[in-house]
Amino acid sequence: MSRVTRRGQSVSFDCPGCGWTHVLNTDSAQRPCWSFNGDVDRPTISPSINAWREWGPERKTQRCHSFVENGRIRFLTDSTHQLAGQTVALPEIAP
Repeated sequence: MSRVTRRGQSVSFDCPGCGWTHVLNTDSAQRPCWSFNGDVDRPTISPSINAWREWGPERKTQRCHSFVENGRIRFLTDSTHQLAGQTVALPEIAP
C-alpha cells in the first residue's frame, strides 16, 4: 500500500509527527527540490524536510525536521512535536 502520493512533479504525505501534509517538489528545474526514489510503498526522499511555522498570538515556532528513508520517517531532535528523536513507519494511505 502507498505511503506517499505522487502528482506531477511533487510527492506528498501526511506526517504522523506534526500532523501537516508535506508537499515536496521533485522537479530539478525548480527550487527547493527533493529527490524521490519513485517507490510509493518504501519511499526515500532527500534531503531532509524542515517544515516550520510561527503559530498563535505568541508566534511560537513549531518545527518538523525529518528524513524519509525506506518507508520510515526519522524525526530529528530539533522537531517540536511528540515524535522528536524517534523513527516510525510512514502511515499507509487508504485506497
